[in-house]
Amino acid sequence: MARPVISPDRLWTRLMALGEDGALPGGGVNRQALSGEEILAWRRIIAWGAEAGLEASTDPAGNLLLTLKGSVPLLAPVVAGSHIDSQPTGGLFDGAFGVMAALEAVTAIWEAGLKLERSITVVGWMNEEGSRFAPGMMGSELFAGLRTAEEVMAVRDADGVSVGDALGALHAAFPELPRRALGFPIHAYIEPHIEQADVLETEGAVIGVVSGIQGKKTYDITITGREAHAGTEPMARRQDALQAFARMATRMHDAVAGEELIKFTIGRVVVEPNAPSVVPAKVIFRIDLRHPENALLEACGARLEEIACAEADACQVEIRRLVDAPSNGFDEGLKQAIRVSADRHGLSHLDVLSAAGHDARQMAPLTRSAMIFIPCRGGISHHPDEWSEPDHVAAGATVLLDLLLEEAGVSFNQGDA
Repeated sequence: MARPVISPDRLWTRLMALGEDGALPGGGVNRQALSGEEILAWRRIIAWGAEAGLEASTDPAGNLLLTLKGSVPLLAPVVAGSHIDSQPTGGLFDGAFGVMAALEAVTAIWEAGLKLERSITVVGWMNEEGSRFAPGMMGSELFAGLRTAEEVMAVRDADGVSVGDALGALHAAFPELPRRALGFPIHAYIEPHIEQADVLETEGAVIGVVSGIQGKKTYDITITGREAHAGTEPMARRQDALQAFARMATRMHDAVAGEELIKFTIGRVVVEPNAPSVVPAKVIFRIDLRHPENALLEACGARLEEIACAEADACQVEIRRLVDAPSNGFDEGLKQAIRVSADRHGLSHLDVLSAAGHDARQMAPLTRSAMIFIPCRGGISHHPDEWSEPDHVAAGATVLLDLLLEEAGVSFNQGDA
């Protein structure tokens, strides 16, 4: 029995074609969650899956599922994939590579005519990025039971559109698509992804064996002061929300700057009324805090909250915790299988920690889980210049194929091609 092989050309062609849905004029892609652009991408992927005999379905969370059925339907499936939504000025590979690699691997299995014991499901998780609806990873968190449908469906984007309404529009675009229940047992979960850092590129490695994902906390902090005329309100009487923000931001940065491996970012600031001659009455800003050690992450988060309260002065402050995700590790057996596959194909590999968050974080407590990284040029991601070499894209899909074959119950002799 010959071992199936992926088609690098088909994989690359499809990955580039997917980038047409939401393509930006200067390169890159804007394909945000539950958007018209994502609906177009779903149509492409479902059609490609149908060519390989995959049965498409969705669930109440808006996750896209494409299944190659095994011979024992009662066995829990192997699941592989990532997400296809992007940042507003995103690249062609973040998330999309994982979904297309999984689709290509399953297509290769189907073309080879192999009979699997377990089904294999390709997944495209809903709203991993959180750029339109915050926070991200809604699809995988709903699947894992980490959030309620009520709280997720009520979230609104900048235009006031709710997740519930946007999800309704997506499902309405696919009336024929079967709906399955939210959440089901999984035998193993594997997520291919670009590294979104430059460790692999710097070290000259092609395959990243992901040891785990560092912990992350995000906060929305609202400072409320009082509007006043910039020319008449005495300085001593002002309730200047922007001034309070400046104090908080400076002290927060100083408080965590000495911690090794800490990542602290204030990436979004909204000022109201944002007028040149009016004392700012409100500032809303978002904190992104990350570290691989959970105890230190907790301590830093508590310190940031203390600073926010201490520096409010004459203003009011409200702290809203959006994400509280501890660091996690991945299955040792799957990690070793990635190394073995890379060695078999002559691909250099390196154990790496994921500094970015992924849907695999939600899967790790549910089932044996792993991630396969490939390099991205210069570590650039969430940007139109994001790039992975075609050979690396093919390498990641090849390693994934080996793991899917093993996990789905297909064995080969040592001498099989």
